Order: sequence, then structure tokens, then C-alpha cells
Amino acid sequence: METPTYIQEGSHPGLARVRAAQYVRMSTEHQQYSTENQGDVIRDYAMKRGFEIVRTYADDGKSGLKMEGRDSLRALIDDVQNGRADFQVILVYDVSRWGRFQDTDESAYYEYLCKKSGIELHYCAEHFENDGGPAATIIKSVKRAMAAEYSRELSTKVFQGQCRLIELGYRQGGPAGFGLRRMLIDQAHQRKAILARGEHKSLQTDRVILVRGPEEEVRTVQEMYKMFIEDGRCEREIADILNTRGILTDLGRPWTRGTVREVLTNEKYIGNNVYNRRSFKLKKKRVVNGPDIWVRREGAFDPIVSPEWFYVARGVFLARNRRFTDEEMLERLRALLARHDMLSSFLIDSTENMPASSAYRTRFGSLLRAYQLAGYRPDRDYRYVEINRALGRLHPRLLDDMLRELNAAGAHVTRDLATDLLLINGEYTASMVLSRCRQTTTGLLRWLVKINQTLVPDITILARMDPTNQQPADYYLLPIMDIAVPKLILCETNGAHLDTYQFDTLDYFTTMARRNKLEVMA
Repeated sequence: METPTYIQEGSHPGLARVRAAQYVRMSTEHQQYSTENQGDVIRDYAMKRGFEIVRTYADDGKSGLKMEGRDSLRALIDDVQNGRADFQVILVYDVSRWGRFQDTDESAYYEYLCKKSGIELHYCAEHFENDGGPAATIIKSVKRAMAAEYSRELSTKVFQGQCRLIELGYRQGGPAGFGLRRMLIDQAHQRKAILARGEHKSLQTDRVILVRGPEEEVRTVQEMYKMFIEDGRCEREIADILNTRGILTDLGRPWTRGTVREVLTNEKYIGNNVYNRRSFKLKKKRVVNGPDIWVRREGAFDPIVSPEWFYVARGVFLARNRRFTDEEMLERLRALLARHDMLSSFLIDSTENMPASSAYRTRFGSLLRAYQLAGYRPDRDYRYVEINRALGRLHPRLLDDMLRELNAAGAHVTRDLATDLLLINGEYTASMVLSRCRQTTTGLLRWLVKINQTLVPDITILARMDPTNQQPADYYLLPIMDIAVPKLILCETNGAHLDTYQFDTLDYFTTMARRNKLEVMA
């Protein structure tokens, strides 16, 4: 959690002033207002109304679409609800700075929590008094709707602009992929430099295209297609061959069936620029889009495999993924059971020429129902065993990634190889825990958290896995001083006392450990 900034203003002699807190937010888009400009308007408003600003809660570079990530607003609401607020009013620049929530009732709800605790909310740049009267209620409703609509319109405009750049042949976001590199070009299409992983363009007029990577990587990609098409090897066999040779993916990780499949199915390897295969608009759930709404530019980049090989590989996948009848799916399940005497989602997903375990869940309502129809009745569901094994393999990779980020930030980190306990800058300790996502019989998601009481880290980094248990959905930075019990069961939302520590990424944890060099003054 990003600690809110508290600012103690100078006292005002004479009149007893009403104590006030100000909340300022700078959003992630290129906006008209900065937190400093908001502060100027708020201070003028406070002086005219006889308020003394005693605290400032500031969210810098935070979107107003959701509460997630807005740590200072969370801290403000938490202080208000738990009686820690030493102020009587809250000052905000305008309705949109409080939030651009797509559900306008959410914005009203957080204001109601403050009002319920006896603390008024003032919108300092608005031309209405927030006095609870009918006029104020109507205007606020309209303003909230306008703030939400602004975000929707901005999202549409940004999307249209990105689509236009795709059609012009420019790359939009994401890593280049194995065998490719991101090349920075200027507005005259002159090549400037290869962008390393994590680097971004600094000039608005610059663009990014994909180019061939190192020749050894290009040859490896071409060999992967040859092994798949001419030698008839499956993705798992290709991954095993690459791992045996010590070849890593572009992310520095061992190859898997999925990463091999990505190389064999992505059109960028034949030079096509494809966009909008997945959507994540307005902070809503990520969705997979159908090919009919993809945005593409063919021949945008130099290919590194021939179109003939690519489309032959695509034909193999299409034939493999044809729609099976219910009986065909169950027959394949029975054949798998005959070979292994037991079934699991991990076994199904790792077996070639089998529909995915998710396909069985979708078709038959649940994996257990598919098991029963295939004649398999396990004593208990053992899926968690495979999931825990997978998490055991994922944990060191996530830890290594975090260590690289900490080192890049200039932090000094000591790692206990026996316990994976981290000592950061010689000041505090941290450990990482992965929590499997569990689904209740009613469809709710739960995460069990076990705090290591023997290590007693100052901060427990909890990675809550997504519903597929493939990758972290979010992170909690849990300080030992605020976690008194060895076990916690987390829900999707857990109240301000816990969700205050929730983050989408570990960027804040890295920032917290950053150390800047100070020049010695003579």
C-alpha cells in the first residue's frame, strides 16, 4: 500500500478554524489538472470557508475507475470509519477527482460512508453547495454520470487511435516475443535503437515496430516449425528438446507446451500485426475476442517463418480443435482413464489430442460430472495436488523476478537460500507466499493464507492466484504488526482493514525498497 501523504499546515492565530483533510488525485491519462493545481484551488476554498487543512491524502497517477490501487482514498475511508479522523470535513477539487466510477452508486456510497461518520464532503471547484438538498443531489448525479461517460468516451478514442496505429503497421504494447525485437523508429521511419525489455519510447512522435531478433533465436523458431510440421512432434516434445538444450524463452524461463504453442500460432512470426485479440477496457474483466473483431495489418513486419509453414501449422491446430460430440469427449476421457487409472485436470491438460479440462467443465457443468459420465468416481478431488505442485514450481520464478526488480531499483537484498527469507537494505525482512484460489459450492472465491510464524517476516508478500491458478491475480503486502493470526481466509473483497494492503502489481514494494544516491556536499 502506498502510504498517504500527510501535511501539517501552519496554525492560524485568532479564529478557531474547522479542521479539514484534502484528497487530491492525478489520473493516469494526460489530464488537465495536477495535484498541485488541485491543492491551490482547495487552499483558496479553505481560507474563504474558515477551514484549516491538517491532512492531505494524495493518489498520484491513479485511475479513478476503481477503488483498487487508490491507496490514499482507501486510507481516508478507513480513517473515517474507524474513528481515526482528526478532521471534520473533506475537501476535494471536484466530483471527477473523487472518482470516475462506472457505477455511479459506488461514488455515492463512499461519500455516504463519510457523511454517516459525521464528516462532510466539499467539492471546491463545483458551482453548487454539497448541502444534501435536492438541487445538490441532482447535480451530483449528473456530474457522476458525466465523469463515468468521460472515461468511456476516452477509452473509445484511445482504442480507435491504437487501431489506427496497428493498421499503419506499428506495434502496440506487449513484449516482442522469442525471435523478435522491438525497434524504435522516428516520425521519418528512421530506425533509432532496439528497446530492451521494460524500456519504452520517450517521444510522443516515435513509434515501435517488430524486427528479427538474434539469428540463433530466429533459427530456433524456424526449427520449432520444422519439428512440428515435418517431424510430427507435439508441443510438449518440442519444449522438452529446447529445455534439454538449455534454451530459455524470451522471459528467461523454461519452455512449456503453452509457450511453444504461442510461437506456432502467433501471426507476428509471418509479419502480420494483429490487435484486439483480448480486451481489458475500463478496468473490467479481461475477455477473449473472436477473430471477427480483431484489428490487423498484414505484412507489417519482416517475417521469420514462411506463410506456408504457418498456415500448415494452423491447419493442424484447427483439425485438432474441431468440436467433439459429448460422446467423443467422454470416450477420450475413458481412454485416458484406462491408461492412468485416475483422472485430474492437470493430466487432461498435459495430454496431447485431449480437449482442455475447461472444455469438459463447460460442456458437462463440472469436471466431476464429466468424470462420473466417463465411469470414474474419485474418492476425493485431487486437483489441488497438481495445483500445489505447479505453485511450488512457480514460486521460485516469481521470487527471482522480484529480486531482479529490487536489484534494478538499487536495493540491497540478502536471500536465505534455506527459507527464501529476504533481508532488504539491512532494514526489514520479507517472504513470499502463494495462495491457491478455491471455489466454494456456491461459486464464491476464497484464498487461505498461512503466515509463517517461525520466520516472522516484517512483510508477507501474498500472491493471490487467479481462478485458474495459473498466475497471480493480485498481491497483498501484509505487515506482521497488523496480522495477529497465523491463518487468514480472504474473500474477493475483505474490507478496508485488509484491502488497504492490496495491489495489482509489486511496483510499490519495489519502489519502497529503492535507494537514491545523494551527492556529498562540500
